[in-house]
Amino acid sequence: MLRWIIFLVVYLIFDLYAFQSFKTVSKNNWLHTFYWVVTALIIGNFVFHYYGFNRRDGFSHAHAYAFGFFVALLVPKAVLLIAMISEDVFRIPLAIYRYFIEGDSTKGNYFASRRQFISKMALGIAAIPLASIIYGIYKGKYNYKVLKYTLHFEDLPEAFDGYKVTQISDIHSGSFDNMDKVKYAVNLINEQESDVILFTGDMVNNKADELVPYKNVFNKLKAKDGLFSILGNHDYGDYVTWESDEAKHQNLEDLKELQKEIGFDVLLNESRFLEKNGERIALVGVENWGVGGFKQAGDLKKASKGIDENDFKILMSHDPSHWEKEVINDNYNYHLTLSGHTHGMQFGIEIPGWFKWSPAKWRYKYWAGIYKEMGQYINVNRGFGYLAFPGRVGIWPEITVIELKKGVELA
Repeated sequence: MLRWIIFLVVYLIFDLYAFQSFKTVSKNNWLHTFYWVVTALIIGNFVFHYYGFNRRDGFSHAHAYAFGFFVALLVPKAVLLIAMISEDVFRIPLAIYRYFIEGDSTKGNYFASRRQFISKMALGIAAIPLASIIYGIYKGKYNYKVLKYTLHFEDLPEAFDGYKVTQISDIHSGSFDNMDKVKYAVNLINEQESDVILFTGDMVNNKADELVPYKNVFNKLKAKDGLFSILGNHDYGDYVTWESDEAKHQNLEDLKELQKEIGFDVLLNESRFLEKNGERIALVGVENWGVGGFKQAGDLKKASKGIDENDFKILMSHDPSHWEKEVINDNYNYHLTLSGHTHGMQFGIEIPGWFKWSPAKWRYKYWAGIYKEMGQYINVNRGFGYLAFPGRVGIWPEITVIELKKGVELA
């Protein structure tokens, strides 16, 4: 209770300060009332849903939207707050200097007009994240992008020259709230006509029954050489409370079975061979392995049992920290690793081919897209779904299509 009181008092103090920019630009009392009514509704809804909240009790759509609207309110006001504080850092010392040193008390109009200018500029800037977040909540989370890459390997078997792999990751089916958009994305995946579809973990947020309404959507996925999947950290049900260990275990078994009913071959520290014209490539799937407190059930050695060191290998591993900590230094050469997990934090700025930034880079060295180390590649998929924040801003849901080519990439 005390922390919520502190939170509300601190927020109110900061909000009163940020409100000064709004008040400076407009003297309309009705507009001021609207400002505070909207603030009270959003903050009240946030407190209502999160007071006493325990993540282990589950995370509903209502929780997600309460959090999303709180972020939509907080970020623009943070811009206003920073602008007003910065203005006062300049304005107050200068006013004191002019009053006591220059004996000039006639500059009030200058300061008033300057503050009005700063306020207008701050409001204009604050409107950008506000509009972006609202768009991200209502449109951005289903703004699917097909990202295509061509990767060259000298030791790729000749029969697999031009082989196309579609990767999807982090479906988080319990977060969806628009069946038609998910159907559209499944059709988009099928339109790529890839040879194989690989899913790299986090089918659900917590419970297998989240997938049930979408089973007859995802079972429309088709690929000539089949569908393969692995488990992500959320698939184990570790983030909610279960009435017994048996119930938790059964949930995982149910999830595996649902994926099989969809058509996925679930790889649990296992491998398969994809064969074509008498040649083969190895597909290796490990269970979740991640640093920072995440489950480390993945066993690379066990998964690669029966695979020759000289086989061309595609590894499916949910968390890219596994690639960094274990895979690239392994004696086996894993030509291509496919991961997800980071979501690109569902927020960032990307100009394809030019610029890529997200707060995710502060947590993960490899957080989105293609990377190459020691002659090995990893693709970190930005995710198909979303979690917690019910939207995406600048980091859009991704369907990755990778074409394998034999030979050396031309400069």
